[in-house]
Amino acid sequence: MVAKKGTVELRGLEISLARIEVVGDTPLIMHAWADKAIQMIRDKQAGRAKPKSEARDEAAIEIEYEQSAYWIAPGQPGFPATAFKAATIGACRQYAILPMTTAKTVMFIEGVINERGEALIPLEGVMQRRTDMVRLETGVADIRYRYQVWPWRAVLPVRFNASVLSLEQLVNLVNAGGMGGVGEWRPSAPKSSTGDFGRYHVGASVLTA
Repeated sequence: MVAKKGTVELRGLEISLARIEVVGDTPLIMHAWADKAIQMIRDKQAGRAKPKSEARDEAAIEIEYEQSAYWIAPGQPGFPATAFKAATIGACRQYAILPMTTAKTVMFIEGVINERGEALIPLEGVMQRRTDMVRLETGVADIRYRYQVWPWRAVLPVRFNASVLSLEQLVNLVNAGGMGGVGEWRPSAPKSSTGDFGRYHVGASVLTA
């Protein structure tokens, strides 16, 4: 079977860029992958013996605090753009706008790439240290040393297909996504029924380009 010669009209996508301000309603708790945790996974995959537990002295706790946070650059905190996208996509459950599977491919939240290759949204706010008692899956109690940001705000650069999703619909999805929140102990966390952290709402600033 011989294909007929002809021309194909490539329809352009109506891609727009919106900069949507979000303002935190509750503290955002960070919990980035620490170097020690990453190395433990590597050792396990390589079949190496599990190292003995190290003493959790002041120096170790200091490292744990610093590595709990996401850093765009020294002194500049950020948070994964993918977390905000996941929250926005999850908000499709609250509105009959479009299916979640479609939302995944018509909008992208663009972060700043740091030296670890993470795409982060810059955060404006006050970095605070917190100590939490947690219970591991094994039932053992443990202590977590983490940063939270409070108060906080951010601007989400969202590139979207305006022929499928209008700016008004997008802003409403971002706003509704804030009810599920981002970060640790958020309302939408799979294994948390009491989470209230990381919630936010759309602020007064919405710009398009």
